Amino acid sequence: MARVHNFSAGPSTLPVPVLEQIRDEIVEFRGMGMSLIEASHRSKEYDAIHCETIALIKELLSIPDNYSILLLGGGATLQFGMVPMNFLREDAGCDFINSGAWAVKALKDAKKVGPVTVIWDGESSRYTTLPTPDSLPISSKSSYLHMTSNETIGGIQWHDWPDGKKLPICIDMSSDIMSRPIPVENFALIYAGAQKNLGPAGVTVVIIRDDMLDRCPSNLPEYLSYKTHATGNSLYNTPPVFSIYAMNLVLHWIKKNGGIEAVERANEEKAQVLYDAIDSSDVYYRCPVDPAVRSRMNIVFRLPTEELEAKFLTEATAAGLNGLPGHRSVGGCRASLYNAMPISGVRALAAFMAEFAQANPA
Repeated sequence: MARVHNFSAGPSTLPVPVLEQIRDEIVEFRGMGMSLIEASHRSKEYDAIHCETIALIKELLSIPDNYSILLLGGGATLQFGMVPMNFLREDAGCDFINSGAWAVKALKDAKKVGPVTVIWDGESSRYTTLPTPDSLPISSKSSYLHMTSNETIGGIQWHDWPDGKKLPICIDMSSDIMSRPIPVENFALIYAGAQKNLGPAGVTVVIIRDDMLDRCPSNLPEYLSYKTHATGNSLYNTPPVFSIYAMNLVLHWIKKNGGIEAVERANEEKAQVLYDAIDSSDVYYRCPVDPAVRSRMNIVFRLPTEELEAKFLTEATAAGLNGLPGHRSVGGCRASLYNAMPISGVRALAAFMAEFAQANPA
């Protein structure tokens, strides 16, 4: 089988060793006589995977003991509603940084729950830049500040953080969690859908500081309360067993390959290769993002004309470089360089870009 280089924004590429282990264990899991997917989520075999997965997340991200790690369903999209339902006080409201398409979705749901103050809005810049953390008018009277660490559509990423001591920060890290070390203690709640860096779609990781659990209202439906899941070790209902199992394998892969620090070095190298290919092309390729906040995960770029972009994408796909169209809302091109994307794939793309520009002058 000839595997293509998969630059899709999510679901995204997975480590080949993980896929091979899933293949080998899918019918019979480690002597059980059946697949883990068929087994009870109360079985000792699944319980071992469940608890080990939580322990690996804690170890790899150096999560302090005063945080709980939850494994939930519903994707980050469910968190857009759960966060305000659990923490937004009517008398205080919450603060929001509107950094792009995913922040907009979270903002829309928060407004349905209570008052929201947008303390910075990137719409006027077409979401191509971010403020400096110390310039934000953070109010200590707000319930919390919500932010998105990386915008997959706009290709912008926070490289520094507001001070979490001023008020609780709840952050969507779906598209860059496990891509670099993060100061977990700076955040009150971190949430991330798995389908970028952690595994297949179906499970969402929530890392929540334990004091925040006391703020969860008692009148919420049980599944929508973080306290329910923290109390039940994320086993209040049947968890997404397959997704958690696959994520377990991905976490082992990260650990085996040097942990988060090694992953960060690899991601920096991959991003540099592709940004160099863009910036060295004179005006043929251009990245519309402020260089200070360029994403290492999702690199967006344009060609001189839409006609050339269409030709580029067609020929790239034929060359085994898949998933490069930009999001339908903005067009252009986008290469997602998540953890499992090998440097060879990025170099292949950079080489193709140089060849295409030479063969197709503007």
